Amino acid sequence: MTNDERERMTIEGVAGAAARVIAEVEKVVVGKRELLQQMMAAFLSPGGHILLEDYPGLAKTLIANCFAEAFGMSFKRIQFTPDLLPGDITGGYVFDGGQNKFSLRKGPIFTNVLLADEINRASPKTQSALLEAMQENQVTLEGETLALPRPFVVVATQNPIEYEGTFPLPEAQLDRFMVRLSIGYPSPEDETEILRRRMANRRDRAEIEAALDPESFLAMREAIESVHVDPDLSRYIVELGVRSRSFPKVVVGSSPRGSLALLKLARAWAAIQGRSYIIPDDVKRFAQAALAHRLVLDSSLWDVRRSENGIVDGILRAVPVPMLANDAR
Repeated sequence: MTNDERERMTIEGVAGAAARVIAEVEKVVVGKRELLQQMMAAFLSPGGHILLEDYPGLAKTLIANCFAEAFGMSFKRIQFTPDLLPGDITGGYVFDGGQNKFSLRKGPIFTNVLLADEINRASPKTQSALLEAMQENQVTLEGETLALPRPFVVVATQNPIEYEGTFPLPEAQLDRFMVRLSIGYPSPEDETEILRRRMANRRDRAEIEAALDPESFLAMREAIESVHVDPDLSRYIVELGVRSRSFPKVVVGSSPRGSLALLKLARAWAAIQGRSYIIPDDVKRFAQAALAHRLVLDSSLWDVRRSENGIVDGILRAVPVPMLANDAR
């Protein structure tokens, strides 16, 4: 993509580029188009950090790696363990005996796409090393502030069934993730296709070509800022967040960051579909992913994950959906 094409990126250009990226990822990932499109919308939203929570062996790490390759961006993976230290993530100054001075050794956080694998296995102190980076796109080392590459996106994973020796993410850090998504098991047909591709390719995965570069990706983000949002839809998004704060069995509702997440995701989804305006279904599509992990529920609810989803469904039913005139689009 030339510099001129990047500068005049249109909504149609965003849709076409997103389709090319997803097509590349689907060379490896089978039967998960809806998930891939949702992740694409998160990637295209500023601050679109993703929390993948699902069982082992469902390609959480693979999907993050494939997206980075299709974006043409740098990718780093950190395996979170109880003995991981903040400096193992951010890096630090080390003494260089040859030059007789301290020099900066950057950690793996200095990348475009960072995979924080099993993030809940590290201590809260180490988890918090990501907070400044996720919010401000920068890291402070020994009083010096260092900018991270642009774009910078964290994809974190955690296992929902194995909690021994883990440290649950605090609400303040969960709020930094724009979405929490689950992959789910493939259908029998898709699992058969996975086996067929493995035998046909004679290797564990197909080669992925870069469909973008970082500059084109940033141009796509910029183009999405032109997606129109009707005032009634803005009020609808706000009302969903407000209603979550007074809904039964909810101790702490969604923050304004949740409303901003819904706005960004809806605009990105509309652009991926080739539309220059959002509709109510764009907002409803991401309500679970953007709001459920931001709720703190009454301790009497034993199955928290199922209860979160049920409460978000209840909020969607309780808030009237605005009716938009054709000229509002």
